[in-house]
Amino acid sequence: MNEVDEFEAQRARLFGIAYRMLGSAVAAEDIVQDAYLRWRQADGVEQPSAWLATVVTNLCLTELTSARARRERYVGPWLPEPVATGDGALGPVDTVERRESVSFALLLLMERLSPVERAVFVLREAFAYPHAEIAGVLGLSEVNSRQIHHRARRGLDGHRPRASADRDHALVERFFAAAQLGDVAALEKLLADDVVSWADGGGKVNSARRPVVGANRVARYLVGITTRLTKATEFTVVEVNGDIGVLGWVDGVAAGLIVPQIDDGKVVALRIQANPDKLGYLAGQLSRSRELSGLQG
Repeated sequence: MNEVDEFEAQRARLFGIAYRMLGSAVAAEDIVQDAYLRWRQADGVEQPSAWLATVVTNLCLTELTSARARRERYVGPWLPEPVATGDGALGPVDTVERRESVSFALLLLMERLSPVERAVFVLREAFAYPHAEIAGVLGLSEVNSRQIHHRARRGLDGHRPRASADRDHALVERFFAAAQLGDVAALEKLLADDVVSWADGGGKVNSARRPVVGANRVARYLVGITTRLTKATEFTVVEVNGDIGVLGWVDGVAAGLIVPQIDDGKVVALRIQANPDKLGYLAGQLSRSRELSGLQG
């Protein structure tokens, strides 16, 4: 296998590591590309998989430091960049546990961790790396890796969200239809009493800069959003980050994504990504998927 083929065989895993570390698909792609350039310049790499994982993880640690400084100045709630997961872009999401590893909820919760804690947690929990390998990647002792993993889990377990146990397309469609119709009562029946909605506009579009809490307030907030939509708006139901979401398009440009988190037949949380800078990657994925379907058709 030549060096290009060797790298391509590793690309999906490397992107999966970088995305879980950063919560940004664009930044993850940049990290993977940087790793590729370093790979092309390296000589005598005996264990390509371990070498590439080490390079990507350490590039992510550097990026996290500057990213956190930028997020302190971020306007309103910060949400991860959405990624379509139906095609396996982030690995299999066929169980609740695997969906949780890429969910908005867990990616946000991992912001509580230090960069090294996050790296250990991602490598161990999402990719089942042995602690001996994690230690090699991060320049730790195996004992230290175990201690950091334990500390990270302990820090998250009291707050750790459940992934949507039910990816019910029909419920999502009923929910969105009620919002479009302005039916506050129907929406309230689908929302948990303590539902919370977060919206990320990044200061670039008009969106709530604080979480909206409670079924009635969230229902009215959603109706307010949908009443501002134009007839030119089209919608796509899409699997993003292991959950089912609805993406709005205006004149072929992705304009907003709503991702309900469902538990026991109720929407317990809503995450709305409206920052145009964070919708480009998802839009590109869907466009490529449509083009491929057209070719195959």
